[in-house]
Amino acid sequence: MYRRRLFPVAMSAAAMLLLTGCPSLNGAGHPEVHGKPGAAGAGDPLFAKLGNGGYDVSHYGLTLDYDPETGRLAGTAEIIAKATQDLSAFNLDLHGLTVDSVTLGARKAAVDRAGDEVTVHLDKAVPKGGRVRAVVRYSGTPRTVVDVDNAEEGWLRTADGALAVGQPAGSMAWFPGNHHPSDKATYDIKITVPKGLQGISNGVLHDQYSTGDKTTFFWKSEHVMPSYAATVAIGRYDLTPSALPRTGQPVITAVDPAVAEETEELLTQVPTMMSWSAKKFGRYPFGAFGVIVVPDGEVGYALETQTRPVFPVGEFKEEVLVHEIAHQWYGNSVTPKTWKDMWLNEGFATYAQWLWDEDYNDVPAQESFEEAFADDANWGFPAADPPSAADISEDPVYWRGAMVLHKVREAVGDPMFFRILPLWAQTRMYGNASTADFTSYVEKMSGKDLDAVWDTWLYGEEKPDAP
Repeated sequence: MYRRRLFPVAMSAAAMLLLTGCPSLNGAGHPEVHGKPGAAGAGDPLFAKLGNGGYDVSHYGLTLDYDPETGRLAGTAEIIAKATQDLSAFNLDLHGLTVDSVTLGARKAAVDRAGDEVTVHLDKAVPKGGRVRAVVRYSGTPRTVVDVDNAEEGWLRTADGALAVGQPAGSMAWFPGNHHPSDKATYDIKITVPKGLQGISNGVLHDQYSTGDKTTFFWKSEHVMPSYAATVAIGRYDLTPSALPRTGQPVITAVDPAVAEETEELLTQVPTMMSWSAKKFGRYPFGAFGVIVVPDGEVGYALETQTRPVFPVGEFKEEVLVHEIAHQWYGNSVTPKTWKDMWLNEGFATYAQWLWDEDYNDVPAQESFEEAFADDANWGFPAADPPSAADISEDPVYWRGAMVLHKVREAVGDPMFFRILPLWAQTRMYGNASTADFTSYVEKMSGKDLDAVWDTWLYGEEKPDAP
């Protein structure tokens, strides 16, 4: 994400919900399972109500039909998950929209609703390790979500369509799910819109077809994705297909025609930035790339939505593009275990800017470090310990996070540091990681005790006397 200031600078809806495949399911000849409800929260230290316990989603199949004139969305979410405990009920996060039905096989499930929590009751408990498939049909007018830091996310209506962005909680405004970064899944997203409009999402465009006065776009994300990195852009866009140099993954850029002229020059740098990033961070972890650029006012910040980051045109700048590209490795492929680990996203992406400036703009990373050190705004709290949910996008997470990496670089030396960057991304590819995971990895790789770095720069409460 890029909210902060810069330095100078689907599966078919006909597929029914089943409880399948496990020999210990309730039934003739098998022992009875006595489950308990999954928790109505994933236990995040900053966002207690986000996510849910008791299951792990492996796949979402989303079918969306949107009418920009009325703002109404009709959706079907097919959710495939594994029980992580003996499970009698489970929760889904959904904001604002109406649940029309939830089915389990041929049976309609009993459902309770309390605010953003939808509780689905299983008529037979699923044992730990058993599979759950659920089809949720829902509808209504999606709402914008206002974060605790007053940023707007969720489903943002635009002049001719809508834009969905989800960090940290907005994805529940347009589909039900387990909306915590620790539960990543693959996605099929079908978007049906009036003819003449585009429906854009993450991953690879698998199919596109028209029926009557509507067009459907079918996007597939075959690599797991945290739900906050899912996106939908509906409207009139100029789509430009190409491919990444050498590796050949498809690239689709989507630019609102109103800002096409302003974006043309920087778009030509995307291949260079992607090649440079792969040299620094290791092979690109996904099967496609692209960007979505919209007029200012449609979204208030750039966001690293997986494989296709979103930019308001005022933030479509060289340093921000480098930042959001770096997030494809650090944030999307390697995703934080909790929102308290946000510096592993933003510190890395900010340091990527410093490395780009070092290589392309003759600005040594040491100079960027010293400028960050001198700014008291970066010392409000430790990078690895934001005190509240409202602080995860504040300056210390970004700039002090980058300072931590610069101090690691000093401590282990350039040869080791530039081994750690790609190997960390490779080791944790498509997974989750905590701050403790990172610090122990660096010490194991380098063979150095870095307590002084962590104590002062990562966790320290006070600004040191000198950089």
